[in-house]
Amino acid sequence: MKIISLQPSVSIILDRLGCLDSLVACTRYCLDAVPALRERSLPVVHDSWSTKAEELLPVRADLVIASVPYRQESLTAILKCGCPVLALAPRILEDIYQDIRLIASIVQASNCGDELIATMRSAIKDVETRISTVTRRPLVYCEEWGKPLIQSQLWVKELIEAAGAAFLGEPGSTTDAEAVAAADPDVILTAWCGAGGRVPLERIIVRRNWQELRAVRNRRVYCIVDELLNTPAPTLVEGLHALAQAIHPDVFGTIGSASGRQIDEFLSTASKLK
Repeated sequence: MKIISLQPSVSIILDRLGCLDSLVACTRYCLDAVPALRERSLPVVHDSWSTKAEELLPVRADLVIASVPYRQESLTAILKCGCPVLALAPRILEDIYQDIRLIASIVQASNCGDELIATMRSAIKDVETRISTVTRRPLVYCEEWGKPLIQSQLWVKELIEAAGAAFLGEPGSTTDAEAVAAADPDVILTAWCGAGGRVPLERIIVRRNWQELRAVRNRRVYCIVDELLNTPAPTLVEGLHALAQAIHPDVFGTIGSASGRQIDEFLSTASKLK
């Protein structure tokens, strides 16, 4: 089975299944998510959002696997390449498990797929067990984009709840700075798509007039590397651990630089960032 991967989540799943040899093309984001792919000199194509039929046609593949987010134009281009297409659209953790199971069956690695899913479920259960005696559930605001403010997806809400907190707002919807300020969350999390860990926390706090929010006063504002929350793949387990550290540092320790960073001490000089 020769597969073109149009999203990092697909490549990560194939990597965890031990089936990277199935890939015959991938995106540049896949190279970042799975460094081992850099050694394979595969053709690099655009992702599910921006791919074109002309770049897929020369790659002799048996299957194209795409995943959210899509555009109508990109979906049309994918279909025009004349190759069978598997279009994934997960919303919740259970959808992600089903996608892993489906990809595993395609590459004849069903047992590995079941083991991978079991490992993810076990990791989530372990976090839930560790916070089972914690009585207070902090209110957490988590965004995947900053202009406009877009709240993180439904599977992130599930992970935040597993980590012992309440999710502020409606997953995947837009909001505004005033609505967040009115709710005055205990913890503020950012994981901007494509930004890695490079969200300017101090700057957005000033620009949104959030200086007096509880989360800011208590230095409970974090940037989590976006791939750990926005990619529907087994790496969500690492995202869960980062969430747990941000939400309950007394139980899980402070958040590490590999998964994100905490806001620097908020001084009066922050006004210069306006």
